[in-house]
Amino acid sequence: MTAQTPFKNRFTAALLALLTGVFGGHRFYLRGLQDPWAWLHGPLFLLGLLGVWRFVAQGLGDRLTWTLLAVFVAVVIAVVVQTLVIGLTSDANWDARWNAGAGRQSANGWGPVLIVIFALFMGVGSLTGGLAYVLQRFFGGS
Repeated sequence: MTAQTPFKNRFTAALLALLTGVFGGHRFYLRGLQDPWAWLHGPLFLLGLLGVWRFVAQGLGDRLTWTLLAVFVAVVIAVVVQTLVIGLTSDANWDARWNAGAGRQSANGWGPVLIVIFALFMGVGSLTGGLAYVLQRFFGGS
């Protein structure tokens, strides 16, 4: 008797990407604790937060701060893109990739699509707000 692979729900994966993606929660769910990319999400995000703190609270605009801000933005963009990819994958393609040996078929409906819509709002809103703040600070605003 062969062991079945655990069923991976696309809605759960998309929700984890949206809510815990900066710490790799969706990758741990899909690939397990052995995924090295999942382990990188959290430390890179925390480094990026250090850049945000240096920029906003300390008013620093040195090379280190800008590098750390770039890391923060890269992590946020990567998580938004991963959420979009997970949420917009068809059930058939999802099952072929993640549930080949699970013995079940996905039937997700609109849940993952709604998560994608929310992820787009969050991503566009946070990046636009961040860009406006950075440009205001860069061009001498208060």
